[in-house]
Amino acid sequence: MKRIKIKDLLQMEARDEHVLLKGWVRTKRGSKNVNFIALNDGSCLANVQVVADVNNFEEDTLKNVTTGAAISVVGELVASQGSGQNVEVIAKELTVLGPADPDKYPIQPKRHTLEFLRENAHLRFRTNTFSAVFRIRHAMAFAIHQYFNQKGFYYLHTPLITASDAEGAGQMFRVSTLDPKNPPLTEEGNIDYSQDFFGRSTNLTVSGQLEGELGATALGEVYTFGPTFRAENSNTTRHLAEFWMIEPEMAFYELDDNMDLAEEFLKFCIQYALDNCMEDLVFLSKRLQEEEKSKPQAERSMELIEKLKFVLENDFVRCPYTEAIDILRNSKPFKKKKFQFPVEWGTDLQSEHERYLVEKHFKRPVILIDYPKDIKSFYMKQNPDGKTVAAMDVLFPQIGEIIGGSQREEDYEKLVTRMDEMGVPAEEMDWFLDTRRYGTVPHSGFGLGFERLLLFVTGMGNIRDVIPFPRTPKNAEF
Repeated sequence: MKRIKIKDLLQMEARDEHVLLKGWVRTKRGSKNVNFIALNDGSCLANVQVVADVNNFEEDTLKNVTTGAAISVVGELVASQGSGQNVEVIAKELTVLGPADPDKYPIQPKRHTLEFLRENAHLRFRTNTFSAVFRIRHAMAFAIHQYFNQKGFYYLHTPLITASDAEGAGQMFRVSTLDPKNPPLTEEGNIDYSQDFFGRSTNLTVSGQLEGELGATALGEVYTFGPTFRAENSNTTRHLAEFWMIEPEMAFYELDDNMDLAEEFLKFCIQYALDNCMEDLVFLSKRLQEEEKSKPQAERSMELIEKLKFVLENDFVRCPYTEAIDILRNSKPFKKKKFQFPVEWGTDLQSEHERYLVEKHFKRPVILIDYPKDIKSFYMKQNPDGKTVAAMDVLFPQIGEIIGGSQREEDYEKLVTRMDEMGVPAEEMDWFLDTRRYGTVPHSGFGLGFERLLLFVTGMGNIRDVIPFPRTPKNAEF
């Protein structure tokens, strides 16, 4: 007999036929004569109720049916006698595949803190909260590939090991096979990376953008979707040392085209979640509302599904950075000194500023453009004013920046001059400059941190809770 998934079984009509189920026990309750087992196999949020007559099974078998145990059940699919689901299974055969010691199994049927579940990240998938989050994570990854495939983009795999620092920040993890206790040295006393595996100093990538540009200048429109790494000592709810990035790069796109794509892309992903993940979204919405009951009304988050529809139903405002600074400096929080960080032209905006613009002033998602060139990367196209670049950041409610991108500088001379100003060694980037020497075109791109998108879609408050195994300062478990 072929196993049926619980997701499919719950869509079936009771037909008094036998079915085979396998899964993990969420709870067991009952009396002298009958046990009611809530079984879940991860295929959906809901459990199926298995009814086991104690007279039909060995006592030791039912004794091992405890929370966390894996069991196999052959039974009769019948109409449910209780409320909540249409069908249940009357067990005819029951096998314990993997018992779980009830005194030691940490994920018991009670409320656990998210911090406790992070410490047990290898088992937290078995909770309703995290099974919902990671089903949505899968759906969002699928939606991303579907969107770009439908748009005619090509999926490009860019290297995880690289000798370039795309962001120029120097916050990279080194990759080396040299003996850390006794590395070879040059005559000057520096580590001799010519004897390393790659013959030079290499690191884990912070971005696939630069390599993506190479693909775009031949294939037209490409995207990357892979892990990136930042050795940034930021132990916050919004930062990870290892995370996933989606980075499209498009030849012949100018800044307006780039903004159009970003808005359409985000709305596609959110619509996909609403169309395909509603059961999990409703559960996470209720969880969030319960969690925020103790907060004052003014500090509570927008209801999750309402928030997702808010993005779909509103055109994104496009606002120059200079105008945004004026709005912030004329705002009540600025005048009453409520902002924690300064607001002045030439400084990067912080999350509190971004959220004010979205949630209080415009009351719509916002795309900020034309940032000061001194706070942006070397590759961004310089505007005619000589002070700003054709950058764009997409700002969302409760998240702040969710996408960062720009039109890229296609002019060889301007790019080399900017690299020199910012201390980016042109000789090491000769391969990148070739795209400006040979057949250069206007082109653009952006980066979306996948986990930032998931924070928004799931309503979770900590980025460590939307990636299976978070990598953060002093933490690399599992």
